[in-house]
Amino acid sequence: MKNNIALIILLFLGVVSCKNNDKEATMNEASKEIPTEKPTTAVVTFTDAQIKAIDLQLGNFENKNLTTTLKINGKLSLPPQYQAQVSILTGGVVKNIFVQEGEFVSKGKTLATIANTDVIQLQQDYLENNANLSYLEKEYVRQKELRDDNINAGKIYQQSQRELQIAQAKKETLKSKLAQLGINANNLSSKNIASSIAISAPISGYIQHINLSMGKFADANAILFEIIDNRFLHLDLKVFEKDIHKIKIGQQIEFSDANDVSHSHPATIYAVNKAFEPNEQAVLVHAKINETTETLLPGMYVEARVKIDNSNTTALPTEAIVNNGNDHFIFIATGKNTFQQIKVTIGSTDLGYTEVKAIDEIPANAKVVIKGAYYLLSELTKGSEEE
Repeated sequence: MKNNIALIILLFLGVVSCKNNDKEATMNEASKEIPTEKPTTAVVTFTDAQIKAIDLQLGNFENKNLTTTLKINGKLSLPPQYQAQVSILTGGVVKNIFVQEGEFVSKGKTLATIANTDVIQLQQDYLENNANLSYLEKEYVRQKELRDDNINAGKIYQQSQRELQIAQAKKETLKSKLAQLGINANNLSSKNIASSIAISAPISGYIQHINLSMGKFADANAILFEIIDNRFLHLDLKVFEKDIHKIKIGQQIEFSDANDVSHSHPATIYAVNKAFEPNEQAVLVHAKINETTETLLPGMYVEARVKIDNSNTTALPTEAIVNNGNDHFIFIATGKNTFQQIKVTIGSTDLGYTEVKAIDEIPANAKVVIKGAYYLLSELTKGSEEE
C-alpha cells in the first residue's frame, strides 16, 4: 500500500516538471521572436530652402563673464528737501509774476510780489519802536547813574530798565516778522518802506505749478508755487524677505523705465530700510542714480537688476536654447542640414547670453544652432505627435 502511494507522488511531480519546462521553452521562443527596441536619437533634417527661410545660423560655445542678477521693481522718488510748496504768511493782491511753469529757478529768486497794507504798518511799527528804543537806552543810562549816586528812587530806575527791555524784545519780534516776509529790517528806513512783499524760491529747481494770476487775491498759507529739483532723484526699490540677504550697500544696479526697457541707467545702492513696509514682507532699498538725465521723472515705475556676483562660464546666445515642458535643449549640426537635439541645464542669464551645461555628450568643436532652434524643436515635436 505504502509503495503505491509513493509511486503516485513521483508520477505527479514528473508531470508538473514537464509542464514547467514546456512553459519556459515557450517563453524563451517568444522572447527570441520580439526584437529589442533601440533608443531613437532626436534628429531633424531640413532642406536648403527651409534653412534659408528660417535664417538658421550656426555658432560655437563661448566663454562669458555672466553676472547673476536679481530683478526687482520700484519707482523714482524725490527726497522731501528737494521739493517745495511755496506759500505766504499773510494774504495780498498779486502784483507781479516773474516765472513760468517748467522754468528752472535758483534758490532765493523772486517768483512774484504781493501788495499788502499790513506790511506797510509792520514796517512803520518797527521804525517807531527803534526811535523809542534809542530814547529809552539813553534814559536808562541816566537813571542808572542817578541810582548809583543815590539821587533817585530805585523804583524809577527799575521802571526805566523794564521799558527798555520791552522795547528791545519788541524790536526783535518785529525784525523776525519782517524777515519772514522777505524784508531785511537792518536796511529799513523811512525812505525805503516797501509797499509789497516778494515771494522767493526756497530751493533751486523747476517750477512745477503756479496757482495764482495777476490781480488775484492770494490767501495766506495757500500753495502758490510748487518747485521740484529732479537732479536728486533716487530709486525706491521693493525687495521681498527671501531676497533681502542678497542686497548690500554699494551694489551696482542697472534700471530702466517700465515703459521703455531698451534704455538702461546705472545706479548704486546707498541705504536699506530696517523695517518691513506696512502689510508686506518687503523692505525698501534706496539707490542713487549715477548719471544726469531729463527723461526720468518722480513717480515713474522702474525695473531694476541688482548685480549679485560675476563668473566666467560656458554660454550660448539665449535664443539658442529652447524648452519643451520643464526641459531645456539645444541643437548641434551632425551632418549636412541635419541637427541633433541635446538636453542641457541652464544657469545665469546676462546681456543676451545664458550659461549652459550639457546633460548629453557633445562632440568636440560641435557647431550649435544659435538662430532657428525654435523651428527645429517645432518640427521634432510635430513628428513625435504624428507618430
